[in-house]
Amino acid sequence: MDGTLVDSTGCVKAIWGRWAEKHGIELNFILQHSHGRRTIDTLNQIAPHLDVAAEAEALEAEEITIREGMVAVGGALQLLSGLKSHQWAVVTSAGRRLATVRLEYAGLPVPLVLICAEDVLHGKPDPEGYLKAAQRLGVSPRRCVVVEDAPAGILAGRNAGMTVLGLTTTFAPEHLLGAVCVPDFTEVEFSIKPSDRRKVPR
Repeated sequence: MDGTLVDSTGCVKAIWGRWAEKHGIELNFILQHSHGRRTIDTLNQIAPHLDVAAEAEALEAEEITIREGMVAVGGALQLLSGLKSHQWAVVTSAGRRLATVRLEYAGLPVPLVLICAEDVLHGKPDPEGYLKAAQRLGVSPRRCVVVEDAPAGILAGRNAGMTVLGLTTTFAPEHLLGAVCVPDFTEVEFSIKPSDRRKVPR
């Protein structure tokens, strides 16, 4: 979601920047570990000496209220408008409430299948979230395309056995582990072959 459907870079930097200043930790160091990962996983890596659960809760509560500069990634709405509800899912490291708020604020639909931080035991780069999404969509992982903007997410998609497309909204192409990359969705079109169509229960 963040960096793939919703450009929330300003919000993320502002929130982590305030937290970094409070705890005397370099912001760039935090951002190197935080993109595409659950807040609690990031905190466990960068600040295990703190009360990680309490810090994660406080950060997530602040994220709900901050929306400065948040917009849909280019072409995201047009792309999603061309897909049926059983053809796409969001697998995010954000909590469900935050994911819903950000999608709606950016003017994007909330998907029928939404896998959030609280829905998995292991966050990205573990493939658990993507495998759950494929299962709920009723498709095999090999038929799925994952769109990611961060190394952790790219690894999660690959670990799930899925095709991965990189978006350069957060990292330069050279940091996206050799994935095929595009700047946004204005250059992307998904199509389904007639042989791949499936009947969906009504």
